[in-house]
Amino acid sequence: MERYIVSGMSCAACQSRVEKAVRAVHGVVKCEVSLLTNSMKVEGSAEESKIIKAVSDAGYGAKLMSESSTQHAERVGQGTYAAEEEALQNSETPRLKKQFFTSLGFLLVLMYFSMGHMLLKWPLPPFFDNNHVAMGLAQLLLCAIIMVICQKFFISGFKALFRLAPNMDSLIALGSMAGFVYSVVILFLMTRSVVQGDEVLTKSYMMEFYFESSAMILSLITLGKMLESYSKGKTTNALKALMKLAPKTATVISDGKESEVGIEDVNVGDIFVVRSGENIPVDGFVLEGTAAVNEAALTGESIPVDKKEGDTVKSATTNLSGFMKCRATRVGKDTTLSQIIQMVSDASTSKAPIAALADTISGIFVPAVIALSVVIFAVWMIAGSSIGFALSRAITVLVVSCPCALGLATPVAIMVGNGVGAKKGILFKSAESLQESGSVKIVALDKTGTITKGEPVVTDIIPLGAASENEVLRLAVSLEAKSEHPLAKAIVACASAKQIEVVETQDFTAVAGNGISAAVAGKKYFAGNRNYIEENLKAALGAEVREKIDALAESGKTPVLLADETEVLGIIALADTIKDDSAKAISELKHMGLHVVMLTGDNEKTANAIAKEAGVDRVIAGVLPEGKDQVIQSLKKEGKVAMVGDGINDAPALTRADIGLAIGAGSDVALDAADVVLMKNSLADVSSTIRLSRRTLRNIKQNLFWALIYNTLLIPAAAGAYIHLFGITMNPMFGAAAMSLSSFCVVMNSLRLNVESRK
Repeated sequence: MERYIVSGMSCAACQSRVEKAVRAVHGVVKCEVSLLTNSMKVEGSAEESKIIKAVSDAGYGAKLMSESSTQHAERVGQGTYAAEEEALQNSETPRLKKQFFTSLGFLLVLMYFSMGHMLLKWPLPPFFDNNHVAMGLAQLLLCAIIMVICQKFFISGFKALFRLAPNMDSLIALGSMAGFVYSVVILFLMTRSVVQGDEVLTKSYMMEFYFESSAMILSLITLGKMLESYSKGKTTNALKALMKLAPKTATVISDGKESEVGIEDVNVGDIFVVRSGENIPVDGFVLEGTAAVNEAALTGESIPVDKKEGDTVKSATTNLSGFMKCRATRVGKDTTLSQIIQMVSDASTSKAPIAALADTISGIFVPAVIALSVVIFAVWMIAGSSIGFALSRAITVLVVSCPCALGLATPVAIMVGNGVGAKKGILFKSAESLQESGSVKIVALDKTGTITKGEPVVTDIIPLGAASENEVLRLAVSLEAKSEHPLAKAIVACASAKQIEVVETQDFTAVAGNGISAAVAGKKYFAGNRNYIEENLKAALGAEVREKIDALAESGKTPVLLADETEVLGIIALADTIKDDSAKAISELKHMGLHVVMLTGDNEKTANAIAKEAGVDRVIAGVLPEGKDQVIQSLKKEGKVAMVGDGINDAPALTRADIGLAIGAGSDVALDAADVVLMKNSLADVSSTIRLSRRTLRNIKQNLFWALIYNTLLIPAAAGAYIHLFGITMNPMFGAAAMSLSSFCVVMNSLRLNVESRK
């Protein structure tokens, strides 16, 4: 997939035109253009030169984002994200601001001549007394100056019109130019009436001028564009904030000496140091030292994380206290921060399914409006109206119509929704995943590492016979010290915490999946599951031991039996405990009307015990890794399914589900397979994801409703359809004001997602 920066687009019709042109290029499989970020993503085998030529032939500019990155970096001294920052740079707002206030100055003078003097009888210099031609010429000159100031509308609009691909600028240019040309014609007719000495006709011509309307249209549209540009800039704040987090330098150790280098010069394997108050430059792991690291920039979690030797560190997180020497494992665009930026950027520029209707309408909207304005002009002329009235109706239809509000309805909400998610550590990989997450009915949760911590801990030490708890634990840790099994590590950790001394063993033997044996002081001992102990015990298990084993299993614990060759000496129970927030998170999902299912490879007794504690609706136990995919297929028959997991064995199920959510601390394979990544490794973010999706979809529907209702109500009003019914008509200036504010309102409505997310 290649990314391009596209220039020259002004509305949704432009976006549709570029997409259509690029999709027609042989070899292009998929093309998505974002008016919001001025960018384009193209998939397929088409040559870059042909894609750029297709965009150019359509009347717009395009360049590879990678090329722009190099040029922009050389120009301003930025690094990895220079191209993305250039694409998001809000250069339009300052330009439009200057254009608006300059045109406003001339417009006020023009309005004084046309409205102030003619209607309110404000005084003019003596030269203009009864000099109607001079007043007309003054208005013409002032209007012409404003048209020159706002010439971009005419250049863009007429170029698009001549290519038979009219855009919003075409509507503005046609409306303003029609009023100007008509007024010039009236001015010439006025000179004839002056020569003839017909003062009554001359005064009547004064009321036929549309110079102020033509100028006002341009000024008000510029104001609307300025407000829209400013608010659009706000929607990309989250993405720009992420890019600003990228460190610019790193302190690297080379030949025993520290030196500060540019971030682009750090390589995998380099050793770097991070002192208190500094940002971690790249991903890596700690070689020496300890520190408290604030990872809020990536995960949204404000509580610092303690780092020690062997722990991983991530780019753009901050060392609050301490000193660390680390080795780089991921640099440049491979760092966690870079992957987050890429995900947020890709999701923001992709198309949500709900946008399809708006895109279709936007593609035909402008030509339809132009045709409609011509029909309306003809209808009013046939009905016997004056040419001025008919022209006014046609101009108003042109300037009141706004395809931009429709075209922006979806992408601005998607951009804001993605930004809100990124701040909370919720990363959507596409606009589709953001839209569809809110419509799931069933949430399937992997048990280990998702509901539970994924790390077994010792919960009970049960001595049998004359042995004490410490004696049982001492024997257990002595046997397990040489084992690599997760249960063995949990027993070693428990013994270490209690400062239990390890006794040296001989003849260590491990039987995979069953247990171990070893000799202590010449005597043989065994540790393992029930079957393993029964095989090696010379006597049968007593009733008391069997009861204790069954009771532990029913409570969700795994019993490890310790025995010599004649009797069981004790039982150590271990359990993979649920995370602190799992029960609350699952309760929240159920409160939202979702059916929660737990998938696990555990036996039914252990699974039911965990399920009861977690509060899930249904348990599917004894599921092998390859069986999770089949379970998801079965659940999809009952409704749309979201799968939440963190391990390699969850990848097929994450892919099979309608929406796959990967817990951020999981494997890279799981993260690649998922549609949504939860950076905080917390189940609470599942409900936050679904809630954010629902809010975003609701916001999109609101935007589409207001954009459609705006055009549905105002175009007939502009055309004069309500004159006979309600006595309502619309001046072209009010039409321009309404158009200029429509897109601004859509964008501001989307920005409400930022406020709602704080509640």
